[in-house]
Amino acid sequence: MSPQIIFKCFSLTLLLLSACVLAGEEPVSGQVLTLKSATEQAVRDNPDLAQMQARAQAMAAIPSQMGTLPDPEISFNAMSLPVNTFNTRQEDMTQLGAGISLAIPFPGKLALREQAAAFEAEAASQNVTEVRWRLLSEVKSTWWLIFYLDRAIQIVDSNHALLQQFVQIARTKYEVGEGLQQDVLLAQLELSKLLDQQLMLKASRRNAAASLNALLDKPANEAVRLPEKLDLQLPIIKQEALLYQQAETSRAVLEGNRQGINAAQSRLDLAKKDVLPDFNVGAAYGARDNTPAGDKRADLLSLNLSMNVPIFAAQKQAKAVDQRTSELMQEKYALQDQWNKVRLQISQSYNDYRRAKDQVVLFETGIVPQARQTVASMLAGYQVNKVDFLNLVRTQITLFEYETQYWKAFTEANQSLAQLSAAVGKEEIYE
Repeated sequence: MSPQIIFKCFSLTLLLLSACVLAGEEPVSGQVLTLKSATEQAVRDNPDLAQMQARAQAMAAIPSQMGTLPDPEISFNAMSLPVNTFNTRQEDMTQLGAGISLAIPFPGKLALREQAAAFEAEAASQNVTEVRWRLLSEVKSTWWLIFYLDRAIQIVDSNHALLQQFVQIARTKYEVGEGLQQDVLLAQLELSKLLDQQLMLKASRRNAAASLNALLDKPANEAVRLPEKLDLQLPIIKQEALLYQQAETSRAVLEGNRQGINAAQSRLDLAKKDVLPDFNVGAAYGARDNTPAGDKRADLLSLNLSMNVPIFAAQKQAKAVDQRTSELMQEKYALQDQWNKVRLQISQSYNDYRRAKDQVVLFETGIVPQARQTVASMLAGYQVNKVDFLNLVRTQITLFEYETQYWKAFTEANQSLAQLSAAVGKEEIYE
């Protein structure tokens, strides 16, 4: 088979692959989705956050229920009714009555029950805030991932065009007897690799867009279009110790744990009061008919007071106190464990941001410009037969990798900022 036929076959193959890539590409259209609008939509529409808000509202309705006395009971009765005649005038003790009774817990118990429920409701409210921060972090991280994939795809497209020029240069030199056949084949192979990377990047971009749409409560296949230009300046963040101090007072999960401790303390106090009796008071009025002879019978009034007697306190109420004491200790340990986790999250995000920011500066001011100069020099040298074609291609691929790593580091820096804000529980993390 002649070299010309080989070249035509490779060229046709590349054209077909390119056509497949373009055919599989979904047009990204519609309104531009900025980072700010994405976070606003997520807070407004995300169903997970909405269900947490609904739960918090339900919990907020419990305290008043727990602090209110039980409903009174009303009763109606017929007492001493003779079953032979069912005549209410036959017997002196026959009476038709009505009564009312009310259970009254020992003073202080209702207040403690309401207090415990109020603390639990506040903890649920703090959980809403915590879920909101987690949602914002996830939305921002996914948004920046799409941003990175868009830049990576642009770099692949740009390198695809450059390698096509390399193929044309290699083919021209080969046709005039100044180049090698393997140079052309090598360039075409690298073009095929770029097409493969392009396929992978676009698939990843579609998956990331589907994830973002799910967070925004939109159809997974809806197109996502990001702004073309952004401020590329990375901010200066506060010192790690200051971020710790902020998180201690602003992180919702910590406040939720503190409210859990308060609720556990109220339940413990209530358990200690359970050794005290609860009461039941009641009154009944019995109406009697006159005698058959017409004599008037007086109506009767009954009053009662009853209470429970905790005779099994050692097996019941004392064990309840032990239980509530252990639950209180559990909540305290949970707070300490959560505080350790918060500090770990802050330190990890803080260190990740510093590392990514340093990488951005290194790539932006040193590596990428130097790599571009090297490619330009190698290309000029190859055109005059002073540079090996393989080295030229490798240099261009290295530049492609450096440019991609630059945008990856920039994206990771912004993702770390999103995670750091969520870890602190505030947006004010900058100097």
